[in-house]
Amino acid sequence: MSRIDPDLRLDSEKALAALDARRSVPAKQLTEPGPDPAQLRRMLRSAVRVPDHGKRVPFRFLSIEGEARHALGRRVAERGQALDPNAGEAARDKDLGRFAYAPLVVVVVAQLGPDEKIPEQERLLTAGCVCFALLQAAQALGYGGCWLTGWPAYDRQVASWLGLGEHEHVAGFIHIGTPKLDPPERDRPDPEALLSAWTPAA
Repeated sequence: MSRIDPDLRLDSEKALAALDARRSVPAKQLTEPGPDPAQLRRMLRSAVRVPDHGKRVPFRFLSIEGEARHALGRRVAERGQALDPNAGEAARDKDLGRFAYAPLVVVVVAQLGPDEKIPEQERLLTAGCVCFALLQAAQALGYGGCWLTGWPAYDRQVASWLGLGEHEHVAGFIHIGTPKLDPPERDRPDPEALLSAWTPAA
């Protein structure tokens, strides 16, 4: 007898087709409109349903919209120049535009402080699952998205600007908006080639 509430059952082919249809849309190809506050909350409600050993909830969210995206881009560009004074205009322009395209950027923040029971790696993986689940939720509501990091995700000055604590880290900048084009499919790995059966040694 199934232990799943019958009301929660999904048509298996439709559910799998939704998973199979996931595509990343380049940030430069995302534009207005973005999700409204109610839609964002709905996305997050799905995104938090991830494996979480010990129920630590080792993540939180920051939303960056409107002028805040450009302000962050300017700070990142200045920081990039400070780190590498010899960087050219192309590098500066890239940093200026990092957050300028999608109308909404959600920062998934991993919280990785000391924990006597749950390894940091497991908590980081939970935050990574949140990033992926948020992409799926955005696409389910008709939006495009992409998961980006880049050097700003690992820079402690940028982390300070974002208000991150000592043990907090950017797991991903999730860019969400309306796609300007249908993202093309790309080659995917063959699961058969990746699967092997383990057998105990004699």
